[in-house]
Amino acid sequence: MLVFSFAGKNGISNFRGDILGVRRVASALPNIISESAQSERMWVRTNTGVRMPRLIYGTAWKKAHTTDLVEEAVTAGFRGIDTACQPRHYREDLVGEAIKRLEQKGVVSRNELFIQTKYTPPGGQDMSSIPYNPRAEIEQQVMESFNTSLKNLCTDYIDSLVMHSPLETHEDTMKAWRVMEKLYSSGRVGQLGMSNIYDLDRLQKLLDDAKVKPAVIQNRFYLDSGYDTRIRAFCLGHGIIYQSFWTLTANPHILKSPVVSNICAERGWTPAQVFFRYLIEKGFAPLTGTTSRHHMKEDLEVITNPDFSLRDEEMKGIESVLDAACAAHGYPTYSEALTEFKPQRPPPAIMDEV
Repeated sequence: MLVFSFAGKNGISNFRGDILGVRRVASALPNIISESAQSERMWVRTNTGVRMPRLIYGTAWKKAHTTDLVEEAVTAGFRGIDTACQPRHYREDLVGEAIKRLEQKGVVSRNELFIQTKYTPPGGQDMSSIPYNPRAEIEQQVMESFNTSLKNLCTDYIDSLVMHSPLETHEDTMKAWRVMEKLYSSGRVGQLGMSNIYDLDRLQKLLDDAKVKPAVIQNRFYLDSGYDTRIRAFCLGHGIIYQSFWTLTANPHILKSPVVSNICAERGWTPAQVFFRYLIEKGFAPLTGTTSRHHMKEDLEVITNPDFSLRDEEMKGIESVLDAACAAHGYPTYSEALTEFKPQRPPPAIMDEV
């Protein structure tokens, strides 16, 4: 049976056999069909049914420029914003100011945006600006952080709540995760995620014990972690989407490789466009934190322009560059890692509300 899902405030309100809903779907069907290809290029459904952009604007290290840059990014076409309740590296409050400005100007409404923020454990905070009581129980820390995020972002719900890193022990990590699960169950959070987790055993334990599985894993994508080949294969096998950060900064050797250079010369693309398109076609949802309006538009073109698609041999060529780097440093290649994990059956189709 086909299950239709309409995005409510948490993006996951499902219904079966609702007559009004069926009529809405029937009347919208021509538009759905005509727009489905474009929508698929720009958005992906996560394992909780949340509609997430395939390319997300990152706001770390933007400091006082955060409001203006977020406003520029959304005006350019970004619909996903990543931030954190961590004043040390993020100005979450200025992201909220940008959202208010954008709504006031009629550029977007809140429900058109995918907002992702994070609970950052004390180890990742500057004690002079920590947004919750670090002496409180872990459960209270998560709630104080979440409430601060709602206030900062001028919203009553978060599309994606991510733990910025595991805590020191699995037990403490699960204490924080249980609170996040309650927030998800309350409808105030659309999905959960984990960041900076490079130990596959820890990720496996999280999945074993979690009642609400992570929808996203957000990690630095670089050679020092072997490009997370085993974690990425594990994510694929469990319906988890891999978000990459530091994607360009950490990989100049890929951007300057002959394979990428040849594609750029033939297609007239930039190296960043080639690499972002490769990662998106591999199922990633990369973050980009560019401060250039020109680069914002270039980055967005890889998900908005249907001409931006890589041929099989081009995909294999870029994969070979990553494989060679992994093999040279003793890491398994992605194809080798895939042999360890058998992907689950794909989730049922979900039709978008129009």
